[in-house]
Amino acid sequence: MSAPTTILIIEDDDLQFEIYEEALAKYALLRVKTGTDALATIPEKRPDLLILDHVLARGELGLEFLPELKDLIPHIPVIVVSGALEVHEQMEALQGPRRAHYCLTKPLDIRALKRVVETALTECGEKETVRQFEALERSHRIDALDLFSRSTDRLNRQNHIREQLKKSSERPNISALAREFRVARRTIIRDLQELIRRGQLKPEVYPQDEEEG
Repeated sequence: MSAPTTILIIEDDDLQFEIYEEALAKYALLRVKTGTDALATIPEKRPDLLILDHVLARGELGLEFLPELKDLIPHIPVIVVSGALEVHEQMEALQGPRRAHYCLTKPLDIRALKRVVETALTECGEKETVRQFEALERSHRIDALDLFSRSTDRLNRQNHIREQLKKSSERPNISALAREFRVARRTIIRDLQELIRRGQLKPEVYPQDEEEG
């Protein structure tokens, strides 16, 4: 039998915690009243989600503990709940590498709380990180294939240009080559320069001071 989903709630107000007990009854709830206590509890009882109040016991402020909490549980979703945060403070909590996933204001909308908790548990945290890595890998594969394709096209084009110029003693017609291969003039110029650097064309075919216009 799998262990129940555990939510660590950092909240010093007893009435507020009763709301959590009723709204989140299907989860296993752990409660501490300060950020200091949370830092001591997490290594022994790793939660699946963390709910963080801002104004805590002993004068502590929850957001000041957010970086340390994220260092301990970097892949665990964090929901900040507070009635004491300005809009810019909420935005700061949701930004940066050690951020919260959601900010909810007090008094709590119970339906919104349940919905956000469910979403955070199913979509955020480790699952979010896995999706990001998978997307990054797909992106790298696409980039690599695109790069390989463009490199192959360039080499084929350069080989054709080299063969054409072998058969003619005249200077290459940059515009005509650009139209033939459906590329920009500057692309043909770069091809010629690369062929010269590799010793596959003589420098006089396209002198360095040749007009590019």
